[in-house]
Amino acid sequence: MYKLLIRPILFWFDPEEVHYFTFKWIRILNLIPGFSWLCKSLYTVDDKRLERDVFGLKFKNPVGLAAGFDKDAKLYKELSNFGFGFIEIGTVTPKPQEGNPKKRLFRLKEDSAIINRMGFNNGGVAAAVERLKRNNGVLIGGNIGKNKVTPNEEATSDYEICFDALYEVVDYFVVNVSSPNTPNLRALQDKEPLTQLLQTLQDKNETKPKTKPILLKIAPDLTNEQLLDIIDIVATTKIAGVIATNTTISRDGLQSPNQNETGGLSGKPLTKRSTEVIRFLSEKSNKAFPIIGVGGIHTAEDAIEKLDAGASLVQLYTGFIYEGPALVKAINQKILERL
Repeated sequence: MYKLLIRPILFWFDPEEVHYFTFKWIRILNLIPGFSWLCKSLYTVDDKRLERDVFGLKFKNPVGLAAGFDKDAKLYKELSNFGFGFIEIGTVTPKPQEGNPKKRLFRLKEDSAIINRMGFNNGGVAAAVERLKRNNGVLIGGNIGKNKVTPNEEATSDYEICFDALYEVVDYFVVNVSSPNTPNLRALQDKEPLTQLLQTLQDKNETKPKTKPILLKIAPDLTNEQLLDIIDIVATTKIAGVIATNTTISRDGLQSPNQNETGGLSGKPLTKRSTEVIRFLSEKSNKAFPIIGVGGIHTAEDAIEKLDAGASLVQLYTGFIYEGPALVKAINQKILERL
């Protein structure tokens, strides 16, 4: 129904406006008695064999929603009804910011892809915290970043602010230094500043009553040498794991006429590269840390490939937009078929 009827209508309109429109109607529909139950019955696969224990947390299934979809933690409860095992909110920053000028979100229909240059648009970490205080049972990841106006030399302070604010209301943290849409942010992926940033957060983590897993989200555009650096950094700082991967700045092999828009590319063109990164990290580290695989998952088989390459969990974003919530169920069913 989604691909035959709903998606063609939505794809007639501006993607960012459709995003807000969809959010509004998901919220409204979930207020109707029985709608949440209907969603769960259609898309949720309840089976103990799908449960995963990863970095000290129990996930009811290994399929999550990636950061960027519910930036401000406005719809995590309703989105969980589509069968996700966990929801990652953000990227949030210490202060609210509007992000980059519109138009900043583009569909590449011929490539089953999206280009975004949103620029960490969000209402600030404090607003997200207030919404997450009302959570009742959804496993939540908190993706944190720095404000655009904060220079890189002071970036660590922004991440600390977000860490402290979210500590009580999220289950794990994701340090985002890999978005291509905040000027100079990816420079923080260099070995020295990244080690310092992660070590500072990990030291702060150790002062808390209970440590929370900290993960690093990396770009698919890193070289093998840089990926080896990532393995060293994880070992040095003892963070919990890696999310591979964020969006790419590559435009290789695209067919869509708007392929040269500035921003990060996600969707099918990223499928192969993100899986390569997962396999490289898993093999070269001798599976030393968990990996969440994300990037170009549009079929159940795409998800299985990432799990086979070494991912412990997977996340959807662009595939969820193109394929609809039935994709979540299909992946979980395929996992069960292989047991």
